[in-house]
Amino acid sequence: MRLRVLSYNIHRAIGVDRRFRPERIASIIESYNPDVAILQEVDEGVPRSRELDLARELARALRFEHYAIGHNVRLRKGRYGNATLSRWPIQRERNIDLTVGFLRRRGCQHTRIAVRTPSGARRRLEVFNLHLGLSARERERQVSLLVRSREFGALPFGVATLVAGDTNDWRSLLRPFFVDMLGFRSATGGNDERERASATFPSFFPQAALDRVYYRGPLRLVGARRCRLAISRVASDHLPVIVDFDLH
Repeated sequence: MRLRVLSYNIHRAIGVDRRFRPERIASIIESYNPDVAILQEVDEGVPRSRELDLARELARALRFEHYAIGHNVRLRKGRYGNATLSRWPIQRERNIDLTVGFLRRRGCQHTRIAVRTPSGARRRLEVFNLHLGLSARERERQVSLLVRSREFGALPFGVATLVAGDTNDWRSLLRPFFVDMLGFRSATGGNDERERASATFPSFFPQAALDRVYYRGPLRLVGARRCRLAISRVASDHLPVIVDFDLH
């Protein structure tokens, strides 16, 4: 069956024009009609975003029946983190702490999604929604923390698994960890040194491939692209990536 995934750092729905416009984010996501939306920098109860629960607001606006939010950073008022929206039930959800030392808190939200096939059968999809740090050494340690986590370490190799989000991996230094060591493939390019990954940042003139989707298990890549809607160059400082798979 066909499965569409969208990964997007929504920048709290505050665009490069400094305007809070969640309706722009919703419009962009709706244009691609994903089955699973993997979002980063999602506010809850923060004054800059009108104290809204953005995950809930976007889920309602886009008619996603299921969603989960993993909070990473607590502010003076409110908090923010990663959110996963799904057309199918989320059976399990946990936030994996990827914070290194006294650096900014980071996390990876793990969700287990029960995909319903056209025949009515349920298939298991494991989704790791992450937002990594700004330095290469920090990111390497964060991937190590992820791999050693109970949720990731206990996964059988043959289970459909996605690791996606804002990796901040400007130079594709994490590719050997995921592709060579862990058996993933990159849906967004950069599987080897000759293949360029799709640039997504900054949105108005994308130069860096920060937003990646890695996959493993019974998933066949059908196609991947970054968003080219004009509104996406203003709505956030990142562009979303859209990936189609066959789950077989």
